[in-house]
Amino acid sequence: MLAPDLTLGTTSRPTQGWPRFSWTVLAFVVCVALGAFTYRFLLDSRLQDQQRTGAKRLEFFTLTLDAVLTRHEVLPGVLGLERQLSALLDSPDDANRRAANSFLEAAAATAQVTAAYLIDDTGLTLAASNWNQKASFVGRNYSFRPYFIDGLDGRLGRFYGIGVTSGEAGYFLASQIRTARGARGVIAVKVTLEGFEEAMRQSGETVLLADQDGVVFLSSVPEWKYRVLGPLSASARERFRQTRQYGDAPLLPISGHDAVIAPYGTVSLTRGGTTRDYTVINHPIGPLGWQMLMLVDPQEAHRAAFTGALVVTLSGGLLLALAVQWDLRRRRRRDRRVAEARLSAANAALEGRIAQRTLALSDANAQLERKVAELKNAEAIVRETQDKAVQAGKLAVLGQLSAGMSHELNQPLTALLTLSSNASQLLSQGRIPETRENLQLISEVAARMGRTITQLKAFARKSSTEPGRVHVFNVVSQAAMLVEARRDELSATIDKDEVSPDLWVRADETRLAQVLVNLLRNGLDEVAGLPTRQIDVSAERLDRRVIVRVRDSGPGIAPDVQPHLFEPFFTTKPAGEGLGLGLALSLGIVESMGGRLQAHSTPSGAEFSIDLEAA
Repeated sequence: MLAPDLTLGTTSRPTQGWPRFSWTVLAFVVCVALGAFTYRFLLDSRLQDQQRTGAKRLEFFTLTLDAVLTRHEVLPGVLGLERQLSALLDSPDDANRRAANSFLEAAAATAQVTAAYLIDDTGLTLAASNWNQKASFVGRNYSFRPYFIDGLDGRLGRFYGIGVTSGEAGYFLASQIRTARGARGVIAVKVTLEGFEEAMRQSGETVLLADQDGVVFLSSVPEWKYRVLGPLSASARERFRQTRQYGDAPLLPISGHDAVIAPYGTVSLTRGGTTRDYTVINHPIGPLGWQMLMLVDPQEAHRAAFTGALVVTLSGGLLLALAVQWDLRRRRRRDRRVAEARLSAANAALEGRIAQRTLALSDANAQLERKVAELKNAEAIVRETQDKAVQAGKLAVLGQLSAGMSHELNQPLTALLTLSSNASQLLSQGRIPETRENLQLISEVAARMGRTITQLKAFARKSSTEPGRVHVFNVVSQAAMLVEARRDELSATIDKDEVSPDLWVRADETRLAQVLVNLLRNGLDEVAGLPTRQIDVSAERLDRRVIVRVRDSGPGIAPDVQPHLFEPFFTTKPAGEGLGLGLALSLGIVESMGGRLQAHSTPSGAEFSIDLEAA
């Protein structure tokens, strides 16, 4: 039995040693393989984490920039509603230019933009917020800029470039402005992006902003600014030369050669004299085809992956590797459960906030509807009050004209008495032809009285607020008839020969007649006692408007009176001769018909113009 035991002992040693060696080699190979696998796995994971984190950071940058760009997009349109800018386009004189400059200066300061300026349809800058600065835009021509072309065509102009006047880069927004007289122009604002670029630099990230042609115009690395991501076409360079978008920048490739930088690819760039590899992440932004890029340094991911793989390899052993892997799986499941729980909680919270916001919006909508109803009621009260004031004004005018009208009617009545008495005597004498002639004269005098009374009734009645088609010559003649007694009293002349008989306007005939009566009476009061007592009424059509002018030969309008001319209860007449409501009511009447009433002084006297829509 001893022999067999010895045999078993000698034969058992080699059979136990070989598996131990094999497992050691296998464990070594497995550890090396695991180390290599771990390195690759950790590297890919780190790179993906970098890309995800970079993408989120890049999304934050794009949202921030998009908010900066869109915040001022409505500003040009809002500024274009200002009447001072329209007045400057219609009449580019010094007074209108000073008013426009002051308005734009205040608007730019309030909106916190670099500049706001008005350009006419030739590209010439008429007014600007920086009018009093050395690098003022006033007098500069920007017809070559794309934002001016887009704005003049009725589109919202957007453009980024280096200022040809100030040399400072900015984002330009432009919108069309059109006056009531048909003049066109462009209102533009310039917004600086220096604050956003400084935030990019302070973030510690490597972020670039390039246009649709790949030109980098914002960068957290100053030496890469105004470099291109790839080769520029000849047409692009020619466009940059014509628009002077980037001034005299040479626009060299950012990588030192003509290689194109592709999203999520790798590129070698020189920074501070050191060449590094970067992973590119991009995100589109804005309507101009811009793209924002973030360059991530993969060396940190390589170092982290190598360190992790070395730790796993040196830790050794399949069991440890399996334990680590199991632990990783457990952690992933736990993180997934935590993430799902957080997602559920966030979803519930979001639904609660949506419900609260919906309730708040419903309440706000109800309040808005109530306010709209109150505004409509107030508007109806204002309209009714204005109608009553207009009617009272007409009755007041009729009261002022009553003395003249009694004289206008007494003359025909006296003539009727005389003619009827003569007709009786002629008829008793059998002089039939002469009697017929007297009766014809009686008929004409009665018709004349009828026309006068009809016009007075039409002037006194309460008119409709809906405008209609009004014959300009007829309404001027009616107004002249109503002031005929006053004209005859002053021995004045009312010349309406320059009123064309083929002009029609959209207006209320009675209200327009009231305005003309007020203007004619004011003119007659101004020329009273002067050697020359002349009132000229003219009318002409300009495009789709009709301009009716009433000009007197009086002393004109004093400069201190001009600003207060249309204010209620302001009058230059002696006490007891007027309440100062005539011109204020006239202004309200003309504006309610969609027109404009203006006044200015001429060398020969005062001139009032009524601008109405042609029918």
